[in-house]
Amino acid sequence: MTAFAVPVPQRLAAPEPGWTDTVDVVVIGSGVAGLTAALKARELGSVLVVTKDVVASGSTQWAQGGIAAALHPEDSPEEHLHDTLVAGAGLSDEEAVRVLVTEGPEAVRDLIELGARFDTLADGEISLGREGGHHRNRIAHAGGDATGAEIERALVAAVKRAPDIRLVEHALVLDLLTAEDGAVAGVTLHVMGEGQLDGVGAIRARAVILASGGLGQLYAATTNPSVSTGDGMALALRAGAKVRDLEFVQFHPTVLWLGKSAKGQQPLVSEAVRGEAAFLVDHTGKRFMQGQHELADLAPRDVVAKAIMRQMLATGNDHVYLDARHFGDEKWRVRFPTILASCRSHGIDPVRELIPVAPACHYSSGGVWTDLNGHTSVPGLYACGEVACTGVHGANRLASNSLLEGLVFARRIAAHLADALPALRQPAADRRTAGLADADVVPELQRSMTVGAGVIRSASGLAEATATIGKLAEQPAGEAGTPGWEATNLVTVASALIAAAAAREESRGAHWREDHPDRDDLHWSGSLDLTLEPATGDQAVPRATFVSRESEENDRHG
Repeated sequence: MTAFAVPVPQRLAAPEPGWTDTVDVVVIGSGVAGLTAALKARELGSVLVVTKDVVASGSTQWAQGGIAAALHPEDSPEEHLHDTLVAGAGLSDEEAVRVLVTEGPEAVRDLIELGARFDTLADGEISLGREGGHHRNRIAHAGGDATGAEIERALVAAVKRAPDIRLVEHALVLDLLTAEDGAVAGVTLHVMGEGQLDGVGAIRARAVILASGGLGQLYAATTNPSVSTGDGMALALRAGAKVRDLEFVQFHPTVLWLGKSAKGQQPLVSEAVRGEAAFLVDHTGKRFMQGQHELADLAPRDVVAKAIMRQMLATGNDHVYLDARHFGDEKWRVRFPTILASCRSHGIDPVRELIPVAPACHYSSGGVWTDLNGHTSVPGLYACGEVACTGVHGANRLASNSLLEGLVFARRIAAHLADALPALRQPAADRRTAGLADADVVPELQRSMTVGAGVIRSASGLAEATATIGKLAEQPAGEAGTPGWEATNLVTVASALIAAAAAREESRGAHWREDHPDRDDLHWSGSLDLTLEPATGDQAVPRATFVSRESEENDRHG
């Protein structure tokens, strides 16, 4: 066992399935990636969508900025590719990015045909904004700053119009069912008393598509909803899948600061606000992004987040300010109605006052490794959206590429399955030892991750986080149930993330090591793959393996 590893269960402790069902494809998650995958996969056979809360409760609905695509005649996929590669800090897979930017415009137009209504100009053309890291106006938005909500609305409506897609809400997927050779045979899940299915059951399936979102609840403050507890990443690790680039957690630079005691999901102040010429200032009113980057306040997110943290450390303050008073009342009401309402609900009027902001956990650039068709290292298991590592984001996601990635790679998964839908397999007996974390450990885990594995990291901070979470993982657990299962998933993903962050002894993109402050292309121009391996006793520990750029490309492209 390494010094930076917390032992975790090999599978979740849960009652034996009390019911079974069989479908062709199970989709886990109901955001842009999951619903797009379901709509495309329905042509292949029966589809079941499993979602943890109600269908529209995931991260997609909270996306404010928009969706990036080269839709303007003066823009091009090549320019979008360049901006994405720059933001990725040398670790983006160029072929994966090329897939994203070339297939992206068609995917957005397909979304419009499905019923999504984007904001338009007087001539009817889509209104395109700009965000950090983009050298062109290429961000399509809806309802001013309610793009995710509009996309989710259109997709949910389309799914509900499709009689051949079944939807199971209030259901937490527990573990994969696998055949003797390790290939997917289905999933186990717990349905929380809604509809005909209830309690723990098993769904046999020919393919499983993970679209379960991110890991934001690892941290005390995040823009992610409460359902983002890393369930898909933990499930994949326990099934033997490799997870890549997990150390690159993006902290959004401008999250509304609500005080030191604020916890959980925090209101986002979209990058699009800076795209419309708002700017950051410190407590004296000084603009501090000038000279930090050629794009100043519109620099990539990792650059802005680090600059804010440096300013906070230098001044002893726990937040900075965003100045958008020059917008005036009408622009705030028309372009950013959601953010305006959010600020005012917390007693801040951005029309007349500075907006207090600080970085908070926002997005996982890494995730379950996939090839260009969304296939993971486990036969029959696919992944798309934030849970996946397609190679697009590298060390830092470019603003508004996430919705596009979900669309493009969900479509690719369905296209691949049309030619290669596996046969239905017989589940093998699961001989792995089951375990469970105490549900009460979550607040202390979040505090420990925020301090030791947050925006600023070091060997000593990561070691302290490992020790704390290790003790939390040893606490006796209560009865099996959703709180305990979520806590176990958080402990599992935290252990893997810390192992990766400790192994990468450099600073790159969203990974900032104060004890290794420079980017080191000589030794670290590649990715870290994480897998669970059996440890002493009946648990497993994450193991990080470095993969060179050449090996990585061969791996992903076959």
